[in-house]
Amino acid sequence: SELIKPYLGSKYKLTEVPKSLIFYMSKHSGPVNEIQWCPVREQSHMLLSASMDKTVKVWDAVDTGCCLKTYSCHSCAVRAARWSSCGRRILSGGFDSTLHLTDVETGKQIFSSKTEFRISALKFHPTESNIFLCGGFSPEVKAWDIRTSKVLRVYKAAVQQTLDILFLPEGREFLTSTDAVSRDSADRTIIAWDFQSAAKISNQIFHERYTCPSLDLHPKESMFVAQTNGNYMALFSAQRPYRINKKKRYEGHKVEGFAVGCEFSPDGTLLVTGSSDGKVFFYNYHTSRIIRTLSAHKEACVSAIFHPVLPSLLATCDWAGEIKIWQ
Repeated sequence: SELIKPYLGSKYKLTEVPKSLIFYMSKHSGPVNEIQWCPVREQSHMLLSASMDKTVKVWDAVDTGCCLKTYSCHSCAVRAARWSSCGRRILSGGFDSTLHLTDVETGKQIFSSKTEFRISALKFHPTESNIFLCGGFSPEVKAWDIRTSKVLRVYKAAVQQTLDILFLPEGREFLTSTDAVSRDSADRTIIAWDFQSAAKISNQIFHERYTCPSLDLHPKESMFVAQTNGNYMALFSAQRPYRINKKKRYEGHKVEGFAVGCEFSPDGTLLVTGSSDGKVFFYNYHTSRIIRTLSAHKEACVSAIFHPVLPSLLATCDWAGEIKIWQ
């Protein structure tokens, strides 16, 4: 992309809050569950989307706003899709309980496997590019190796469902958010795991009686944020014992049972989240105040993500199947 080229050599500048709509992309016929910019900086004009319409799409979301490819390997809703670190493959999982690793160029399946549960969360290991974690409607999270197409390890918790997975730096530990909120206790809502031994490190991290549909790691500080169904985002230390920061709560947006994503800007100054009323909220990370809201969509906005290279570009998606690019 000619637009991205000038930024590749230089350091990321301060994130600006986008003001205007650049592209409106509406080729999906069902809600969009997840979007992700390509992690390879030179190819970061490409945006991946996973939808309830059973497809995964790749878009040129920087130059043209056009759909480049559609992948139809799933027979049910695609709940999760991730780029591989090399940007040449897409890992996807959905309500058909199947995993697919697809070659972006050819559309062929490099690896396919059936699981025993509907998949709702996928994450590649941050340093071992052939390994990923898979979770969903099951008490288990599984680590897979693409090279052997086999499960490496199983992480077992007394829960019904994994909502999100977050690797901590270096990938020695990871967190899962689950739907194990009972009336009398809120333990196990966020669980910390040792990646190698599959041992639980802690299940006493978040004590409010809300599930957390989404987790994100701060790019510079040792902190992570959890989106909660209490209509606020909570901030935690990313080091043991993962204490909550009681002084900071990011509230004003609505979650209302949607899997609304949240994300830090690449420079770590802003926290952005969708909202079930279709708005996008930008919070100052340090003061936890709302800087601006964007009336982005008519239906629930489930994801808002900053571009990794261009300092003011934002992609959003919603429950009506729309994807919008803002600058």
